[in-house]
Amino acid sequence: MPVGLRPLLATTVRGVLHPVGELSAAVYWRRRLTVLAVLLAVLGGLGWLGFALLSGGDDDAAAATRSAGSSVPLPALERVVPTIDSVSAPTPPAPPAVEAPPPAPPAPAPGDPCSDDMISVEVRTPPTVAVGSKPTFELLVANVSAVPCVRTLDKGLQEFLLLDSAGTRVWGSNDCFPETAADTRTLAPAEVVAFPVVWGGLTSEPSCTAPRATPAAGAYVLRGRPDAKISADVPLTLG
Repeated sequence: MPVGLRPLLATTVRGVLHPVGELSAAVYWRRRLTVLAVLLAVLGGLGWLGFALLSGGDDDAAAATRSAGSSVPLPALERVVPTIDSVSAPTPPAPPAVEAPPPAPPAPAPGDPCSDDMISVEVRTPPTVAVGSKPTFELLVANVSAVPCVRTLDKGLQEFLLLDSAGTRVWGSNDCFPETAADTRTLAPAEVVAFPVVWGGLTSEPSCTAPRATPAAGAYVLRGRPDAKISADVPLTLG
């Protein structure tokens, strides 16, 4: 440093730290403090202005981001779970087609054959028969339809069966003395025809080759048929 500047700098520093003038030193210090306060206020104002400018720029950027909401991708939950508006109700299944009922069978005409559902079959027998006696059984056939009909009632198609309480066959009317006489009849509505047969009181089997014997006393059932139409079982007691 030049030699001539050293006394000057020393004098300046001393002048700042120890002001000398017509006024007291306190006056000079107050002036210096006032200038310093003004300088600090100016610097603070400039700093606040810069911060406001920066903050305003961030707010503008955030507003721009919110206004461009359509470009922001949906959160993961909204991509997975559909909204109510996007869910369509399931289409109900079509009701099953109603099938038309099958046509009713034609009503029987007068003179048609008597089908099994147009006749009833019943067996008539005494409730109690003595062991070894020869009772008479009857097969009753009735037309239960509303029109006359024709039924084949040949002797060979008629049959009585006697069974014991265990259901074992004991006797059959066609086993030993079958008949083959033809008999075709026109039955009027509600007409009943009876066909009697006499039981000899002995057991039998279809070939009639086994020895015949007198059944033991006890409970039995009797049933009859004209061809395929079979009657209900009727109880019969041998005593």
